[in-house]
Amino acid sequence: MAKTSSTSTGPVKKTIAKTAAAIGNAAIEKDHNEGKLMEFFCDQLKDIYWAENHIKIALPKMIKAAASPVLQAAFQDHLKATAGHISRLEQAFELLGKPVRGKKCEAIEGIVLEGESIIAETEPGTAVRDTGLILAAQKVEHYEIATYGGLAQLATNLGLTDVAQLLTTTLAEEKETDALLTEIAENSINCEAASE
Repeated sequence: MAKTSSTSTGPVKKTIAKTAAAIGNAAIEKDHNEGKLMEFFCDQLKDIYWAENHIKIALPKMIKAAASPVLQAAFQDHLKATAGHISRLEQAFELLGKPVRGKKCEAIEGIVLEGESIIAETEPGTAVRDTGLILAAQKVEHYEIATYGGLAQLATNLGLTDVAQLLTTTLAEEKETDALLTEIAENSINCEAASE
């Protein structure tokens, strides 16, 4: 039997050890990055949870301010849908084992304030006010569509299939509401506003 020199296996052992260490460090770094991504994801869930609750408070004011019965009904339907969105977010927190908590969403707060200023600056009972309310509502919808779309993708990347499904369901509802508001504006309210 030929004797193997210890000097010839030494560099191989060192290379294997370095490779194993690099793989281990990469795995630790990946876990650390996924931890940071999960933390960011949960933070954004808190943001949209606060936003949905704030929208739930704002919608009754918009219902009262709207002149068009069709627009009032659309806002009323969305108020009911918003309760479902909040419930799904609470389910998502539960699936993640996190406490249900909101974090102030500056964007939605600003959009809602803008909607309130539209109510204050337009004449009650007019199509112009309804046009402004639709515009404000669609700004909210677009924010929600962007948020739910991004969060659903992040949930998928993080392997959170059940959470991704909850977010995707809400995303579809937000898109439907946006399309309905466009239809209401195009089919009647914008034309009525132009003739006032």
